[in-house]
Amino acid sequence: MAKKKYVAYVGTYTHEKSVGIYVYDVNPDTAVLSLQSVAPINNPSYVVVSSDKKFLYSIADEGVESFKILKDGNLEKINQEWIGGMRGCNLCIDSQSRFLFVAGYHDGRVTMMRLNEDGSVEGIADGIFHQGIGKSVADRPLYPHCTCVELTPDERFLCVVENGLHQIKIYEIDYEHGKLKLVDIVRCAMGSAPLKLKFSRDGRYAYVITEMSNEILVYDYHIIDGVPDFENIQTVSLLVGEDEEISTGTNIKFGEDDDFLYASIDGLNAVSMYKRDKKTGKITYFSHSFISGDFPKSFAILPGDKYFVSLNHDTNEIRSFTIDKKEGHSLMLNPPIAIEKPNSIAIVELDK
Repeated sequence: MAKKKYVAYVGTYTHEKSVGIYVYDVNPDTAVLSLQSVAPINNPSYVVVSSDKKFLYSIADEGVESFKILKDGNLEKINQEWIGGMRGCNLCIDSQSRFLFVAGYHDGRVTMMRLNEDGSVEGIADGIFHQGIGKSVADRPLYPHCTCVELTPDERFLCVVENGLHQIKIYEIDYEHGKLKLVDIVRCAMGSAPLKLKFSRDGRYAYVITEMSNEILVYDYHIIDGVPDFENIQTVSLLVGEDEEISTGTNIKFGEDDDFLYASIDGLNAVSMYKRDKKTGKITYFSHSFISGDFPKSFAILPGDKYFVSLNHDTNEIRSFTIDKKEGHSLMLNPPIAIEKPNSIAIVELDK
């Protein structure tokens, strides 16, 4: 039986020594990442892979870029398109690769981009600028900053996390005409600054990590009369002991199962694990692992759920750690991988 091949795509900021998207061969049995190639692109701060694993899409200074994923995992550029506003910060794509959705931090714009069968980006289908109100909360003006786009499990709706307005805007997607229609707004606590959102694999619960209130918000998700409904059923603090004043959430993810939820925390410089009750959706703090560096901008759970890697943005490295689901005592292993300003990571199993 042929051994599975996994590849990691790491997006970076290229204003120093980095030159683009770094492609690594991944050994899930040892957590070793071996550099395979680099695809040149300006500031690919976020990357996403299509569900058929044929194409990769990336943020770029010029808008968004598309790449063909070759048989060996290397990338071949297809095209580049403007997104109708300032540079984006987050992407998602529907399972049929019809549209690419872009979150814009700097201008508070959500953009819907048409995709072609050959993987190329056709152009803008729809774009909406969010409106702020200008008043200050916790010494921070209420200006729009979109930080995450995430499709609901049935892909009928797009959740746009509004970090600047402390909201999650819910848009109905018209796939036929390429349009977005606002149908609901989930209002988080003022001053919370929601940052990233993830749904559980069963599609029943949504988890939101906040940047300013240092929390994970748990929502029961269901459809009522054709309209999405989010009910906040739990709020869990990210703060741990003496680091209560400096922790800030940066990312949130699941591994291959729904038993644990993982969160990266700046200030604390750690990745935390939360035990999850699959019946209720609620979570309980389990453990945290210091990432031996600064600013864990993102992370990835490697295939098999035995290891995770942390992208330590400010110390320019990727570090690997064990995952201990019994006692929570994670161990650092392998030499650090030097990489300038790592920002996002996507791991793909290649088809043989």
